[in-house]
Amino acid sequence: DFEWAVETATKKKKINCSSAEFVTIDEGLCVQIMHLGAFDDEPATVALMDAYLEQNGYVNDMNMGRLHHEIYLSDARKVAPEKWKTVIRHPIKKL
Repeated sequence: DFEWAVETATKKKKINCSSAEFVTIDEGLCVQIMHLGAFDDEPATVALMDAYLEQNGYVNDMNMGRLHHEIYLSDARKVAPEKWKTVIRHPIKKL
């Protein structure tokens, strides 16, 4: 699937995908949320995640080995900012 995607993007989009790589990451225990709206509004969504962690006995576990991730589900070039969908994921650990 990865090789097909690289080949297809290279041909259809006429972009150089030679530096693309397939990586498997074991992220461990995480909390994630779907953020709807502009990137500037993400702090309010992250505050909801932090409140959930506090209420359920967890804390953020971001460090050099466990990073914050965002998965962009909307094309910011084609979708209005108020309709952008972004999955925000933070590594966590039990207190």
